Amino acid sequence: MTDPFLVLLDRDGTINIDKHYLSDPDGVEILPGAISGLLRLQAAGAVLAIVTNQSGVGRGYFDLETAWAVNKRVVELLAQHGVTIAHSAMCPHAPEEACTCRKPAPELALECARATGLALTSSWTIGDKASDVQLGRGVGGKGLLIAASPAQDFGQSASCTDLDAAADFILQERGL
Repeated sequence: MTDPFLVLLDRDGTINIDKHYLSDPDGVEILPGAISGLLRLQAAGAVLAIVTNQSGVGRGYFDLETAWAVNKRVVELLAQHGVTIAHSAMCPHAPEEACTCRKPAPELALECARATGLALTSSWTIGDKASDVQLGRGVGGKGLLIAASPAQDFGQSASCTDLDAAADFILQERGL
């Protein structure tokens, strides 16, 4: 195993199927490739953390407790397969609130770095939106975009179809 490194994971559309303002923990479905990719990253020394924007809270679609319940269900489903999430950080604000925690602002990543004791400069951020890639780059790490079809260039290190392909890329980049 190599030195530990931080992998910041977007939640909806990256780990689990994005169901547009998911507010029912029973509706969580893990995406194909997520478990196998995360297990391989974890075995190679990755410390996994979730960073998620949940604007449904700020827009009044559901409360913060509900958002955390959905997140808890994602973590539980992953744990059933041996995937450990070291920390979760969430922005509950709507985009127009101009908070300091909504990705791509660095606050969620900084929280995960403090919680895990790992540097962001050697981190990877994986997500399905430009803000995920921008977060990774903004904190001095690298960003990978999950995209089912050819993606726009947001400065990502690569575009991958799922977390399994993202694991392939990261492990190759790390020489593993």
